[in-house]
Amino acid sequence: MPPSPRADTAARILDVAERLVQVQGFNAFSYADISAELGIRKASLHHHFATKAKLGKALITRYQDRFREALAEIRRGAADAPTQLKTYARLYGSVLRKQRMCLCGVLAADFETLPRPMRDGVLSFFALNEEWLTNVLEEGRRAKTLRFEGPAAPIAAFLVSSLEGAMLLARSYGKVSRFESVAKKLIGDLAMVS
Repeated sequence: MPPSPRADTAARILDVAERLVQVQGFNAFSYADISAELGIRKASLHHHFATKAKLGKALITRYQDRFREALAEIRRGAADAPTQLKTYARLYGSVLRKQRMCLCGVLAADFETLPRPMRDGVLSFFALNEEWLTNVLEEGRRAKTLRFEGPAAPIAAFLVSSLEGAMLLARSYGKVSRFESVAKKLIGDLAMVS
């Protein structure tokens, strides 16, 4: 059964809004921008997402759901922890190659101006990433494919922070290779020397 026209319109709104946030930031776009791009009235936008805050929350929820599925796919497909970490970093790299930033990374920059439900969503996204990475790191240490001192959770937080920051600088310089070099170094420093 094909999606309903209402669902299709909502998805198109989310697609455009996601790109706008990833390129310009949440506070830099309006419903008028989406309306103009999609050729629909602003009233139609408000019909689907009554407020910009509700649109923002829906963006985060969809982005996190997609990211969660991508993380599950990595777990199903990768044999060892270093490979899982490399594949994880490629998720970020693929967004950067589209000349975009991580949605929640951009929103984190606007954090203090976001409505509470959006703030909670951003924190939930980063918690999901850190929890996933903590599990991969712990498994890698047990399997002796990764090496690091102390608990895995601070290393996971360091990885997320470093990759988000590396995206920002790589985008500023217009060089995905800057991001790739940082990701390679981060993962290489954790991998066991053979």
